Amino acid sequence: MKEMENRNGAQEASKGKANPGKATILALGKAFPPQLVLQDYLVDGYFKDTSCDDIDLKQKLTRLCKTTTVKTRYVVMSEEILKKYPELAKEGQPTIKQRLEICNKAVTEMAIEASQAAINNWGRPASDITHLVYVSSSEARLPGGDLFLARGLGLSPQTQRVMLYFTGCSGGVAGLRVAKDLAENNPGSRVLLVTSETTIIGFKPPSVNRPYDLVGVALFGDGAGAMVIGRDPFLGIERPLFELHTTTQKFIPDTQNIIDGKLSEEGISFTITRELPQIIEDNIESFCETFLQTLGLHEKEYNKIFWAVHPGGPAILNRLEKRLELLPEKLTASRRALMDYGNASSNTIVYVLEYMMEESLKMKMEGRKIEEWGLILAFGPGISFEGILARNLAV
Repeated sequence: MKEMENRNGAQEASKGKANPGKATILALGKAFPPQLVLQDYLVDGYFKDTSCDDIDLKQKLTRLCKTTTVKTRYVVMSEEILKKYPELAKEGQPTIKQRLEICNKAVTEMAIEASQAAINNWGRPASDITHLVYVSSSEARLPGGDLFLARGLGLSPQTQRVMLYFTGCSGGVAGLRVAKDLAENNPGSRVLLVTSETTIIGFKPPSVNRPYDLVGVALFGDGAGAMVIGRDPFLGIERPLFELHTTTQKFIPDTQNIIDGKLSEEGISFTITRELPQIIEDNIESFCETFLQTLGLHEKEYNKIFWAVHPGGPAILNRLEKRLELLPEKLTASRRALMDYGNASSNTIVYVLEYMMEESLKMKMEGRKIEEWGLILAFGPGISFEGILARNLAV
């Protein structure tokens, strides 16, 4: 315990400043396709695009759209795409070739734009990027999207690349875990983490045989996110946002079918069972226990830290808030990201962190207390839990 107290004391002494050797998030960036979808108009547009006149399904989607808390989203799908590929809106058509033709191009374009935004915010040239971590569950090709992204950004052929495919909603935090290890084990390196997703890979017409599809229609969005990660930032040039400490990944045994995705001739089909929010609620305290112990906090002291949680849906956020007895403001950034962008899969944690920075700066200007320590969390197929103990350097 004495050793723990000494370590915490040293960290407290460097409040607001990055500790030597620790990976930090140096910049954030995001990008979206041009089509902005207002939730209030989604139902009519979707049923029109798919030529479906099933009243019961339409009413069910209307109810779902109201419960998701999503207000706006961006999507790659457009009238032009449906005119060129009308088979995408028809039941049982072998369309995987067409879908990948659209997705592979779209995710690369969004990834390049998000990367450029992050690099511009970082303040150093793209030529200083030494490593690339690329995350997507929306494409499939050889060579992978990491190569096309590196080429599109003009990165050096010597850039070290890592690719994470089909990690779903936990992919952004999984990628951040990998980027952290790369940055800390390669002094002087600068790691570009990029996520890019589109729902076209699974776009289908409504069907009574696939009720979960309506949940996806009501909840998921498209986009890309990017971060620059590195240790020992250059003062006056780089501005570290978050410092990354302990990382943990865990899968819950016998839950591999709770989030299920299969790639077929018709694209990818996802099913998520109703048990998901309950399983996350039942396991969240044990997963976070080690993080609290590292900080010297006791059980139930969850409101003494910040929470950057991937917003898989309102039910998951509500369950976490209730189980951990969190103050409502603890999940404000997650709820804002869900409202403005929907669940954009691996990208969404970037949007959450961006909102957290915005809120931290506002609180600092108003003289309000900002929690220095907190958790970056996401949940994905497996069911896999991803967590990172982090310091907010805006304090």
